[in-house]
Amino acid sequence: MSQVFDVIVLGVGGMGSATCWHLARRGQRVLGLERFDIPHAMGSSHGVNRIIRLAYFEHPSYVPLLRRAYANWREAEVLFGEPLLFITGSVDAGPAQSRVVAGAVDACRLHDLPHELLPARELNARFPGYALPEGHLALLQPEGGFVASERAIVAHVALAQGAGAEIRARERALGWEPTAAGGVRVRTERGTYEAGRLVLAAGAWMQDFVPALAGRAVPERQVLGWFQPTQPAAFALGRFPVFNALFDEGHFYGFPVWGLPGFKIGLYHHLRETGPAETIDREVHPRDEALLRQALRRYFPQADGPTMALRTCLFTNTPDEHFVLDTLPDLSQVVVASPCSGHGYKFCSVIGEILADLATTGETRFDIGLHGLARLG
Repeated sequence: MSQVFDVIVLGVGGMGSATCWHLARRGQRVLGLERFDIPHAMGSSHGVNRIIRLAYFEHPSYVPLLRRAYANWREAEVLFGEPLLFITGSVDAGPAQSRVVAGAVDACRLHDLPHELLPARELNARFPGYALPEGHLALLQPEGGFVASERAIVAHVALAQGAGAEIRARERALGWEPTAAGGVRVRTERGTYEAGRLVLAAGAWMQDFVPALAGRAVPERQVLGWFQPTQPAAFALGRFPVFNALFDEGHFYGFPVWGLPGFKIGLYHHLRETGPAETIDREVHPRDEALLRQALRRYFPQADGPTMALRTCLFTNTPDEHFVLDTLPDLSQVVVASPCSGHGYKFCSVIGEILADLATTGETRFDIGLHGLARLG
């Protein structure tokens, strides 16, 4: 006999955990299914923290979503009783006409965001942890920072459970199918469940559940590094803004010291290694550290101390690197969420609200026109 719910959420990572909470607080009978632990280190939401920023160079339409995300993060941390959102300021840096700088400027001007445009020399003087090269420009936006990503998943799950949601970890879904009554049936290693609606938030495993995303939701190996600064004060919380920076060596991002005893840095698209989530290399190798240290030594030399930690995670990229937030064309009871192409975690709190909208009413007040499935063909 199948157990019956209003909504089943498949995947209880960043997006799925927030969706479970937003659904449960609306009185929905919710089942969240996660194949790994909660939280876990197999997907895209671990590594202690994730950047959040309002000066969004990727597309100005993200800014209204971010404003709501900030509000939702603040509400969640109050209800959970633990800080989740930390404001450090954010830096978007690179050549003046680069997409990173020009896009951030456009977003700030369009949405009237406070910001400063600083030449490299001035930014380096204000924040000694930086050594940006001559000729680079930096946009400093005071409201950027980071979200405690793993703790935020714990918070969303705890809040969802408190509102009546049933969350099951270490239960792998084997597949799903529509029912004759217009709902869905999900089979797992442990049982069968039915619901009126299904939210698919399986991250790097989305292709397993949405065949239309095969070749369009591509997992990519990413490596994060933490390095002990030789000048700790320059990278302390409150002294060092988070950053996105376009250098000769690639597009890097980083954080002040927090959560682990080191300055955190990563390179978007790292070594551009892609493949099925099950087979991507989870180990860290000397070449991974060398790739991060080349930027460390040149642009953040006061952080070029001993290695504290190196970890892999997965980005799952669409061709245009925008999210997928939609219902299946012929099955409106099935909501598809993610992949988020390496920049989506900061939106989890509002995406959970959007997915709850789609799973209960079939529509949302938020502008998600950029994120439809049809654009992927």
